[in-house]
Amino acid sequence: MAGDTFGKLFTVTTFGESHGPGLGCVVDGCPPGLALNETDLQKDLDRRRPGRSRHVTQRKEPDEVKILSGVFEGVTTGTAIGLYVENVDQRERDYTKIKDKFRPGHADYTYQQKYGIRDYRGGGRASARETVMRVAAGAIARKYLAERLGVTIRGYLAQLGPLRLEPRDLSIVDDNPFFCADPEQLDALEEFMTQLRRDGDSIGARINVIASNVPPGLGEPVFDKLEAALAHGLMSINAVKGVEIGDGFRCVEQRGSEHRDELTPDGFKKNSSGGTLGGISSGQDILVSIALKPTSSIQVPGSTVDREGGATEIVTTGRHDPCVGLRATPIAEAMIALTLMDHYLRHRGQNADVVSSTPAIGLKQKA
Repeated sequence: MAGDTFGKLFTVTTFGESHGPGLGCVVDGCPPGLALNETDLQKDLDRRRPGRSRHVTQRKEPDEVKILSGVFEGVTTGTAIGLYVENVDQRERDYTKIKDKFRPGHADYTYQQKYGIRDYRGGGRASARETVMRVAAGAIARKYLAERLGVTIRGYLAQLGPLRLEPRDLSIVDDNPFFCADPEQLDALEEFMTQLRRDGDSIGARINVIASNVPPGLGEPVFDKLEAALAHGLMSINAVKGVEIGDGFRCVEQRGSEHRDELTPDGFKKNSSGGTLGGISSGQDILVSIALKPTSSIQVPGSTVDREGGATEIVTTGRHDPCVGLRATPIAEAMIALTLMDHYLRHRGQNADVVSSTPAIGLKQKA
């Protein structure tokens, strides 16, 4: 299958299916000398793994990552880093009764039409389980960016269905099952998800991610704009149907005098642009928002067709996320880390000797 590799200098090639023996990836282009062990990667994998709360799939996967190559005596060697996670809780029987039916809104139909064959066990390659390797690889990029550049990447749940959430306290994001930064809304989220599970239905979500201390200069000014690369990586995540940078679609209603980010000697006055100008990072925070659709694996009966094209009805049973957005925050963070890492190496390769007479400035701090 083409399209299994992301990046140009820092590349990630993933493999594996939802109910196969396991999933793996090869990370190529990581600079040598980065201190790295499995614990560094496991922290992010634990944030993403299934079964963390009653509101996500109850598939019990420890997602214990193994480093197979590219690390010697605790540091990266500059050669390809091989990573592997074993699947230990497959249940193919959950899918046998729908193996000849196409789930509406899922990749079943398009995979069948494209390849003439499909892995019906949880969607195979189309399953969100594939993202476990993105998170593992993203942890390498995140560690490098943090140690070498001081870059931090933080995501949070911004909206669950009709519930809009404010980033009141980012320190609590990992302390609740929703990746929510709005402590006043935790009870409402709990009630909403409890009712949703009783209904056997699903819901969409919005995730916001902030990347801070990103140096200016990352991104290529035409086809490989930084925001284009970010959108590419984020849109490749299962169930993502929309990406916004900065003010996003709100800019449609804004005038130029309102939208533009004015500069002062102390920094930019605001950040409607979301941290890029002309496709190149400005030194401001990178502000990204993604919209994830409700999953189609639900218990509400729906119309579909079988392999022969005949009309039939489908109900999806088994273990599924009623809101895939609840585990999407670490995945979105990982794709942003991979994108920034790739563009940092590309910028370093071409422009390491560039010296600008203009000082770097960020967002002007409010008094």
